[in-house]
Parts: sequence; structure tokens; C-alpha cells
Amino acid sequence: MRTTSRRHFLAAATAALAVVPRRVLGGEAAPPSDTVTGALIGNGGQGRNSWGAMKLSQPRLLAICDVDYKRVVADPKAFKMAPEEAEKVAKVTDFRRLMEMRDLDVVCIATPPHWHALICIAAAQAGKDIFCEKPMTKFIAEGRAVVNAVKRYGVVFQIGTFGRFKGGVESHKIIKNGLLKDLKGVVQRGGVPLRVGRVDLAPQPVPPNLDYNMWLGPAPFKPYHPDRVHYKNRFYWDYEGGDLTNFGAHRMDPFTWAFAKDDTAPVEAEPYAPPAHDDAVGPWGWVELTYADGLKFVIENGKWGQKYDRPAARKEVGAKDLDEEGRKKLAELPNPEPLITFAEAIKTRKQAGGNAEAAHRGITAMHLANIAIRVGRKIRFDPVAEQIMGDEAANRLVDQPMREPWHL
Repeated sequence: MRTTSRRHFLAAATAALAVVPRRVLGGEAAPPSDTVTGALIGNGGQGRNSWGAMKLSQPRLLAICDVDYKRVVADPKAFKMAPEEAEKVAKVTDFRRLMEMRDLDVVCIATPPHWHALICIAAAQAGKDIFCEKPMTKFIAEGRAVVNAVKRYGVVFQIGTFGRFKGGVESHKIIKNGLLKDLKGVVQRGGVPLRVGRVDLAPQPVPPNLDYNMWLGPAPFKPYHPDRVHYKNRFYWDYEGGDLTNFGAHRMDPFTWAFAKDDTAPVEAEPYAPPAHDDAVGPWGWVELTYADGLKFVIENGKWGQKYDRPAARKEVGAKDLDEEGRKKLAELPNPEPLITFAEAIKTRKQAGGNAEAAHRGITAMHLANIAIRVGRKIRFDPVAEQIMGDEAANRLVDQPMREPWHL
């Protein structure tokens, strides 16, 4: 199947079909009683989980998209539909067809991460609200592009992690309002599994049910092997970043909210790991991430080498860390506005709690951890310019090339 660039396709689609979302045609946000219509892109086991994780009230599934033809089916039980309704669900193999659907409100993206950014941007340009599985992106520059698209086209975005909804209000208020500016000595830690890719993949025939060229999309061409697709893809640099981005996204989500880091990223990442393989994700021990205010977050697995044993004064921030004047100011401050769910955001046209900027900043920390592991040294990052400083090799991993004709 011949592919075209996202920009060329969407320009042609807009000119020919005048794609406009339903809420724009009506001039106002859809009333709360309206049924939200959606499409699932990536119909593996996680895709069906993601569809439920949106927690929409009786969403109507209009279409399923997958490049594995065996998965282009709407299972009535999985989607809680009558068999006759499941038969009516459109089955497509190219996500770009979904962007032409005027009656489609939401896209639920559960593809491998190397596709996340391009599909998110296409959806934003077509006026579709977005629920995206974690990790948000494969590399840092993709995240900024998604943030810009969501903002420009006024759509709602929610990442598929929800730890931030569970608390952290006191520390958030203290740090966000500048009551405690020096966080040196505060060390948070988060654990993830250690799973690695194989370095001995011999080429195998592509199964007839899989459009492997479209599965690869923007990723570099590598001969097919079953370990490269369908979940195991996450252990190869071309498609994801191993469990650092897979489970690390869950660890960062509550942390960045509680410590008011939704608008910034670490300024340093120091790895403890053996030399990295250029294709497969390999072993590592821990990465120490440091923010400009001295706060540290250590991501670790406890399965390789020496465990992290650097001293920490404390791991939490609370009213006890303030002087009397600070505690008085804290008591007078209102709580931050409650984080709203994806469903509420769709109704109100406000951004969801796991919005694009927050999701981008959180996964940037894990991308930096992986970059430090891959180059084998401490790196320094400018969270405003979103560039690695003084290390050209490391900085090339911030904005990685895509296989033609795909590009940001």
C-alpha cells in the first residue's frame, strides 16, 4: 500500500471534504446528553482496555482501525454491543480514513508508540478529541508537536494514565505557589520492571494478515520478526523505550502533578547502566533525574548492578517543611481546581487532567533517562528550549528522523 505524508493527505482531505467536527458545525459544544462517537485505532488487548478507560457514558463505536487484518473486528462482548450493532462498525486499515468522518467525535489511540504523535496530530487537525495510550510519544520533539496541535485546533487530550487524580494537593500548592523553592535533598523513587529485547532476530516472512509496511510507518525499515510487533515491539528503540517509557509513564504521572512539574522537565539525567545496544533495549540499573530546584526523581528496577544508595534528606514535601509564615500562607491558599476527567473535558471543552502539556513533560523525563542510557553518560537538558546542551550525539535523539514519506 502506498503511503503519503500526513500533511499532504490532510490538505487534500480538507479541500475535498471540508472535514468539520460536529461541535463546530453546531457552533457550540455538544450538550451533555449527546452520545459521544468514537473510533479505536489499534485493536489489541490494550486497545480494548483503553476504550473502557475513557469512561465515557455509553460511547458509540463507529469504527475500528488496525493494520493486522485479524484485528479489524468489533467483538460484541469486548465492546458491550449487540451483535447486530457490532456488524455495523466500520472496519478500516488506514487511520487517515477516520479523519474524513464528520460524525466522529473521539479517537482512542492504542497503536505502538512510534505512531502516537502522527495520529494525534492528524486527529487534532481534523477536530477530533484524543485519548492516547501511554507513552505519549517515541521521542521528545514529537511531544511538543502534539501539544502545539492540540492547542491550535482546540481539541481535548487525555493520556492513558490516571495516577495524578489520586492526591498530592498539599505538595502541589506549596511548590506551585513558591512557598518552598529549594528542594535539594528531596528524592522521590519509582520502580519499573526490567525486560529487554533480543539481539539475534533473524528475518522471517511477513504474515499475510499484517500490513507490515504500514505497521512500521515512520519507523526505520527492519526485516519482519514477530518480536518486533504486537507488544514485544516496546523492547526495541525504533518503536518505544522499554519499560522506562512503558511503566515509567505511570510513575511520572502522579509525581509531576504532586511536585508541580507539569510545565517543566529535568535539567540533568545521570544513568547507571552497561553500554546500550543500538537496536534492542538492554539492561540498566537506575537513572537519577534532577530538576532545576534540586528535586530528584530516581527511576530504578533493582535487577541489575548496584542499587541506588545516594543519601536523601526526605522524600515528601508538606506543611511541616514550612516556617510559621509559610504555613499561614498555605492555609490561606485555595486548593487548585480539581483535575477533570476526559468525559468532563469533552462536555466543558476544558483540558483534561492528563492534558497534552502534562503528558509531554512527564514522558520527557523518561525519554531523557533513555537517552542517557543510550549515550552512556550524564546529560544536561534545557527544559525551555527542549534541547540537550553540549552533547550533539545525545541531542540527535531529541528529534529523530522518520522514514519517508512520514514527518512531523
